Amino acid sequence: MSPIIEIRNLGKQYKLTPSQPYMALRDVISGSFRNILRTDKKQTELFWALQAINLDIEQGERIGIIGRNGAGKSTLLKIISRITPPTTGSAIIRGRVGSLLEVGTGFHPELTGRENIYLNGSILGLKKVEINRQLDAIVDFSGVEKFIDSPLKHFSSGMQLRLAFSVAAHLEPEILMIDEVLAVGDIEFQKKCLGKMEEVSKTGGRTILFVSHNLNFISALCNKAILLKDGRLVNLGSPKEVVSEYLNSVIKKGVNKDWGINPPGNNIVQLRMVQLISSDGETKENFDVNESVGIQMNYEVLQNGHILWLGHNIYNQEGLNIFDTHNVDSPYYNQPSEKGCYSAIAWIPANFLNTGSYFVSTAIFNHAQKIVHLHERDVLFFTVNEVFEGVTARGMSPGDFPGIIRPILKWETVKLK
Repeated sequence: MSPIIEIRNLGKQYKLTPSQPYMALRDVISGSFRNILRTDKKQTELFWALQAINLDIEQGERIGIIGRNGAGKSTLLKIISRITPPTTGSAIIRGRVGSLLEVGTGFHPELTGRENIYLNGSILGLKKVEINRQLDAIVDFSGVEKFIDSPLKHFSSGMQLRLAFSVAAHLEPEILMIDEVLAVGDIEFQKKCLGKMEEVSKTGGRTILFVSHNLNFISALCNKAILLKDGRLVNLGSPKEVVSEYLNSVIKKGVNKDWGINPPGNNIVQLRMVQLISSDGETKENFDVNESVGIQMNYEVLQNGHILWLGHNIYNQEGLNIFDTHNVDSPYYNQPSEKGCYSAIAWIPANFLNTGSYFVSTAIFNHAQKIVHLHERDVLFFTVNEVFEGVTARGMSPGDFPGIIRPILKWETVKLK
């Protein structure tokens, strides 16, 4: 069976021309005369938004497309949607495409919400009886039934998004493409959209192409992910693998952050350095799952008598806050500190975090007094890797392990008979 989307040597080139400043009529006339006499002509700069893309997408796959701004994500969707033609190569599409690339795309502002539903259905090639069959479901899902017979120009951007997504999801295109527009909606509607996309893919066999900067959405919805960089496809694989590579390529964090002569803080306390260490004191950023991870912070207290709480926030690669830790078992916790230099190490136990990439934010504060002396976000980055020899939380069987944490808990087993 042929792929539903077959892309071969796809490329898209644009001509970049500088915008002209405002000119009066006399400037235009004199400029035109000068141009006749000029022998040198400005060369147009060429820019490749996409280059040498080769890709097969099967029916029913949910593909997340990630990359930095300007990587070519939206351009790829526009070519597949037939909005813009490729410069080189081809994109063979075997199915009807429903796309939601910009809020209000394909809608007419003077028509009512109901009339726009029929307009979109007609564009997709559906008959009126087919649209009638889905009309109630579209209106109900969108949540804009009170305004459905009002002109679209009176809808807010969020209401337009709700209606546009509902139309795209319910009119049963074989391929559904969503480009970042869900960021306009509220969190509740975003979750509703993700659930609907998963439903139509699994039960209806529809193919989803989803562009988003929200890596949590990509991991939750998609079964494959594509990483684009400078218009080229650099990786295609599982969302976990591709997201991890993306983060490693764009996040320039290290195992050591030393602020030197410009430390964060105030005239009470200043943070001098934070670093990641192993149990033997080695500075490192890649840890096996059965290694403990040490987060060391060096700070200087500049005034006597202040109660200082220390803390770290640990986030995973989707930006989810896994846990916070504070120095509650330290003799200095909730006690006035004396002037001087201090070093504190927080240990994440071995076999606690699951495999993946993690970020560390660091703070010194006093929550009881609502005082934050400093809060440095994403100062450190580290990875936890699988162990292919030895005992892990799964015993002797390595491989992907579900969940956010994977501790080895105490088990008690007794023979009853």
